[in-house]
Amino acid sequence: MASQSRNNKILLDLVQQPGNNQCADCAAPEPDWASYTLGVFVCLNCSGMHRNLSTVSKVKSIRLDYWEDSLVQVFMQERGNSVAKAFFEKCLPAFYYRPQEHDCIIDGKVLKEQWIRAKYERREFTGENNEFLQTYNFDLFESTLWKKGRDNKQFLKRIFVLSQKDFTLRYFTKEDSKVAKAVISMKDLNAHFQPQKIGHPHGLQISYLEDERTRNLFVYHENGQVIVSFFTAIRATRLAYLLKKHPTLQHSDLIPQITTHCLKEGYMEKTGPTQREPFKKRWFTLCSVNRKLLYCKSPLDAVDLGAVFIGSQDHGYSVSESSGRCMRSGRWHCGITMETPSRQFVFMCEQEQERREWMEAFRKVISQPMTPEDYASTMIMNVERRSLHRLC
Repeated sequence: MASQSRNNKILLDLVQQPGNNQCADCAAPEPDWASYTLGVFVCLNCSGMHRNLSTVSKVKSIRLDYWEDSLVQVFMQERGNSVAKAFFEKCLPAFYYRPQEHDCIIDGKVLKEQWIRAKYERREFTGENNEFLQTYNFDLFESTLWKKGRDNKQFLKRIFVLSQKDFTLRYFTKEDSKVAKAVISMKDLNAHFQPQKIGHPHGLQISYLEDERTRNLFVYHENGQVIVSFFTAIRATRLAYLLKKHPTLQHSDLIPQITTHCLKEGYMEKTGPTQREPFKKRWFTLCSVNRKLLYCKSPLDAVDLGAVFIGSQDHGYSVSESSGRCMRSGRWHCGITMETPSRQFVFMCEQEQERREWMEAFRKVISQPMTPEDYASTMIMNVERRSLHRLC
C-alpha cells in the first residue's frame, strides 16, 4: 500500500512537469492516464484509442490503477512526453495535420485514431521507414473513394488523382477514363472531415470555387487509414502550391492556410433584401479565413445558393440581436441583424443558445482586421452584389 501511494505521488508529480502536463497526442490539459509501454501521459479520450493498440500500448489511470515500481521508474520517469515526441515525431512533415483536443467532437475519431496509429503502430515519423511519407511527395497520388452524386443521395465509386505537377485534384468516373469529370485547382480548395453531416464516420467534405460559387464534394472510404492518407495528400499538395505561390513566406505562415474548419454551421431562417419577403429555412456555413457566410437549402447541397462577405468593424460591419416578433418571421424568433455598407441582413435562430453561438462567431470575424488579400480581392463587391439579388 505504501509503495502504491508513493508511486501514485511520483506519477502526479511527473504529470505536472512541462511536456507531461498536456496529452502527448492531442495536447488536452491535465492528462489522467498513461501508456506505460510507451512512457507517455495521455487524456481519457486518447487512452481509449491506445487500448486499440494492445500490442503496442498499454494504459493505466495514474490516479486509480495499481502501478508497479518498475513501470514507474523504468518507463515513466526515464521517458515522458518530451522524450517520446523527439522519437516518435522526429520526421513529422509540416503538412501533416496534428489533431487537437476538439477534433474528436468536430471531426469524429478518425483523424485522432489514425494519428495515434501512424505515430506508434506504423511509426511513420521516426525515420525508420520513409515508405509512408514518400507517397505524399510523389507527383501523383491516387485514391478510390465513394462520392455523393451532385443531384442525389447515392454514393458511387470515383477515382481521385492529386497532382503536384500542376497542383490539381482530378476525379474520374471509371478506372479506364481518359478524361476527368472535373479538374479542381488547389488555389481555393479546402477539405475537412464532416462525419455527422455526411452520415459516415470517415466522411470528408471538399470545397472549392467554381464560377464564383462554392462547390462541395462529399466523399468517404470504409478504411480510416485510406481517407486520412487522402486528406494528408491534399494538405501536402496544398502546401506545395502555397510555397510556390509565396516563396518568401515560412512554413509556419502557410500551415494555417492549408485546410481550415468552418467557424460555425447550422440552420437559420432568412428574409430578402426588403425584409418584407417571407422567411425561409436555410443551411449556413461561416468561414473566418475567407470571411464568407454561405447558405444552401440543405447541408449536403453540391453548390451554394449565395454568400455574404463579412468585413471588419472598421469598414461598417456590425451584428446585433433583434426581435422577430415585429417582423414577418416564420416559426423562429431569436433574431440577428447584420449591418454591412450595402444593406442590412436579418436572420432568425430557433433557440437562444444558437443565437448566442452565431453572434459570437459573427463578432469574431468582424473583429479581425482585413488582410491585403481581402482588400485586393473583388469578392466583396461580387459576393454582396450577388447576395442583394439572391438572398431572398
